[in-house]
Amino acid sequence: MSTTEIHAEHSVTEHEHGTDCGHEAVRHDDHVDYVHGTHHHALHDDHYDEHESVAEHTIDQHAHGSGCGHEAVEHDGHLDYVHDGHKHAEHGSHYDEH
Repeated sequence: MSTTEIHAEHSVTEHEHGTDCGHEAVRHDDHVDYVHGTHHHALHDDHYDEHESVAEHTIDQHAHGSGCGHEAVEHDGHLDYVHDGHKHAEHGSHYDEH
């Protein structure tokens, strides 16, 4: 899984991610990311990093679409597919986690 790390658009004091923050929690390596729009926020010292995450499977391994067994959800002009508690969106030759 590849990630790009930049600082998130909000600070820890502006919005603290946690159990009841309203954002979906997703396990990522040795920590928890919080789904925030089309990216993930991960606590890092006194700020959040943004993690752009590529899904755990490729299009060749499993193609999302009609009849794939995953619920399709409209999202900003495209379809996301609900997959094990998070959403996959096709992006070129891979899926992003939304």
